[in-house]
Amino acid sequence: MFWVYAALMHLILLLLLPLWVLHPKLRGGFRQRLGLHPAGWPGAGERPVVWFHGASAGDVLAQKSVIAELKAAHPELFVLQSCVTNSGYEIARRGIAGVDGAMYAPLDLPWAVARVMRAVRPRVLVLEYTELWPALIRGAKKVGAAVVLGNGRIHPRRVWRYRLLYRLIGNPLRWLDRLCMREPEEAQRVLALGADPARVVVTGNTKYDAFGPEDGQRGGDGSGALRATLGWPEAAPVLVCGSTHAGEEGPLLDMYAALREGLPDLRLLIAPRYPERSRDVLHLCRKRNLAATPRSRCPAATPVIVLDTVGELRALYRIASAVVVGGSFVRRGGQNLLEPAACRKPVLFGPDVENFADAARRLVGRGGIQVADFARLRSVLAALLAQPAELERLGELAFEAVAGVKGASRREAEAIGEELRRVGAT
Repeated sequence: MFWVYAALMHLILLLLLPLWVLHPKLRGGFRQRLGLHPAGWPGAGERPVVWFHGASAGDVLAQKSVIAELKAAHPELFVLQSCVTNSGYEIARRGIAGVDGAMYAPLDLPWAVARVMRAVRPRVLVLEYTELWPALIRGAKKVGAAVVLGNGRIHPRRVWRYRLLYRLIGNPLRWLDRLCMREPEEAQRVLALGADPARVVVTGNTKYDAFGPEDGQRGGDGSGALRATLGWPEAAPVLVCGSTHAGEEGPLLDMYAALREGLPDLRLLIAPRYPERSRDVLHLCRKRNLAATPRSRCPAATPVIVLDTVGELRALYRIASAVVVGGSFVRRGGQNLLEPAACRKPVLFGPDVENFADAARRLVGRGGIQVADFARLRSVLAALLAQPAELERLGELAFEAVAGVKGASRREAEAIGEELRRVGAT
């Protein structure tokens, strides 16, 4: 039944080609997405290739600690990182320790995948989170590669969709050699969908390992210099709203304007989940007569700065007095709650954190505060921003809550190492 999937993907490509070419998040790497690369690429020579694939910048960063563990044990490997979005590709291309090459992922079309597989000849393909692309998996198996699902998760509300889809196109879970799941509940879901029990292991969430000591250091972290690059005084309180989505920025800006009536020195840094949306956020600021500047044009004296750059959010969390994590007040399942916690910041978020449920459970009552809506968020922030000592206490609790959960990356790297030995690559 795979031919049904392949036919549908070709039809979707034809229908969405104009959107793909014009969409700012997807139009980069047009030739690479078709599997077209220069002769001699990727330049691995005789080194065994492990191909890591993630959809977004967050996925790429989640794989960073796994790659570090794997390269420490197997320095002879050539690690190739692929991504779907422009921001993820830029992070991989600009340099993640242990990554030897970066590319845009090919479209999940058999001929595009085959071109890349012939050039790369991976020994292991590692797919992050839910990146279960049938043509990519089949292509890897055709060249003799083992396929590993890392940091695996199956959304509980989508199990029935997977079951229906797999009946139509075949079950890619059965083609995987190892499924490294984040939690026992996730393992039970893939088993219910037909995965081989002998290949399913619970390794934990690698995102807990993605933070180094520099993220949580109390002083000497350059936060004063970073504030200076923004044009903000060192003593001013800062609210950072990270990874926000459409439908959240307007209410957050309204809330900020209200908070500033009682705290006129308050500064706001708002970071849309997708940097290309920064223009939309700046427009919302202008509509509210809020003076705002894009980060790329700083330093500036404006009280609001909109992040339009890639890879800076974690560093900017360090200057925050408190952090609001987006994607949680609209039906997006939340965004990464761990980054601000690792930076010793109080973490506030809305009701929808289904994609980060494990992190939310760990943080609530320990430096994390979940609120029902924007009205409640405003009242909680108004109280907290008036109590710097309480903000510091909550930040310490948040750091302690996430600092003790380590080891998932090592366990996943060990599983990849076992697959490398099984295919005779080490």
